[in-house]
Amino acid sequence: MTAAVFFGCTFIAFGPAISLFLFTIAREPLRVIFLIAGAFFWLVSLLLASLVWFISVQISNKESASQQKGLLIFGVVLSVLLQETFRFAYYKLLKKANEGLLALSQEETMPISILQLAYVSGLGFGFMSGAFSVVNILADSVGPGTVGIHGDSQHYFLSSAFMTMAIILLHMFWGVIFFDGCEKRRWFVVAAVVVSHLVVSCLTFQNPQYVSSLVPTYIIMLSMGIWAFYTAGGSLRNLKLCLTCKDKDFLLANHRPR
Repeated sequence: MTAAVFFGCTFIAFGPAISLFLFTIAREPLRVIFLIAGAFFWLVSLLLASLVWFISVQISNKESASQQKGLLIFGVVLSVLLQETFRFAYYKLLKKANEGLLALSQEETMPISILQLAYVSGLGFGFMSGAFSVVNILADSVGPGTVGIHGDSQHYFLSSAFMTMAIILLHMFWGVIFFDGCEKRRWFVVAAVVVSHLVVSCLTFQNPQYVSSLVPTYIIMLSMGIWAFYTAGGSLRNLKLCLTCKDKDFLLANHRPR
């Protein structure tokens, strides 16, 4: 049973992201490099947030429950702000890198479009975020022990897996929307990404009331997915053509700058 829980939750959490990686990124070395770099940037943001958190905990009153709760909220908000700051820094770096690649390339167009960069970097952020969110939970799922034996929710592992999947996909959507906002200097779009990220992160404070956190998170994920789809040039018409296998050129994975 523990093996079934482990593999089931792993496939729920990472299945969609791994599928996207295999079908849209793995065959392109340049995309793989940018994905790994995006994951590294997210990791650096976590390192800085962890450092600030560690210092704050050490200088705080550990016996004060209210102060520790306040530090937890502070840590979540700080982590989100640092992640989005590093997303912006990565955008600026990728713009410079793309210009350099264009200078070295013999073609007249960019070797990889800004939307592809947004998608790949967002997936890199998501992969690393998901790994740090759920890896310890997956390790505990192999046992020994029985979830809920003391009256707690039996849906802990399953809820964590679905939340991780949502966070990974959200990072991908946020990446596309964020980069487009920076590219077009629509700062309200950037602000919307930051605010939605803060909301999703703060929703986890509702746990173990998992319905109260998962349902709003998936509503936000669906909204951001639709927004990212239209930002990437999608429409109902070409979605229908894609689903009927009549047109693949509109897909972000096959997008070419013009």
